[in-house]
Amino acid sequence: QVVFALNQTLLQQESLRAGSFQIPYTTEDLIKHYNCGDLSSIIFNHETSQVPNFINATLPAQERIIAQEIDSYFRQELIYKRNERMGRRVKDLLEEYPDKSFFFAFGAGHFMGNNTLIDVLRKEGYEVEHTPAGQAI
Repeated sequence: QVVFALNQTLLQQESLRAGSFQIPYTTEDLIKHYNCGDLSSIIFNHETSQVPNFINATLPAQERIIAQEIDSYFRQELIYKRNERMGRRVKDLLEEYPDKSFFFAFGAGHFMGNNTLIDVLRKEGYEVEHTPAGQAI
């Protein structure tokens, strides 16, 4: 799986350098979608995901199975478990210092798809609100 993942990553990078593959969103797209509160619509899909995409229709059946296993592993480890760990850290700080105020800032990856950092905190009973750019806190 590691060799397969490395080969696919190198092929994608070579395509990017050759100009036959382009990143499907710009920084401006990210800012606009963040402000609208819907990063998922641009980022968390197979065409635009931060998680490396190894699945494509041109792969032989056996390699497609490997690609799906790797995709599932990355999503679990790099997104879901990371958000669980970060959510626990936030919860622990809030509980350890109940009389203090906190301001938390997180990268966009914590707010995409299912099992976001916000989902984790809401499951713990916290109320979380999106604050658009320009809105007073």
